[in-house]
Amino acid sequence: MFNLGWPEVAIVLLIAVVIFGPKKLPELGGSFGKTLKGFKEGMTGKDSDGEA
Repeated sequence: MFNLGWPEVAIVLLIAVVIFGPKKLPELGGSFGKTLKGFKEGMTGKDSDGEA
């Protein structure tokens, strides 16, 4: 899809550190992970409590 290699990923991470700062990145990563989890659960039709 996006054909990104390691140099491109490193550049993106470096830009993220410069923009948001190193203290904010773990918080942003956690919220991004929760968003992806919610999206995946929404696509598969599963609830967070385990009932379908």
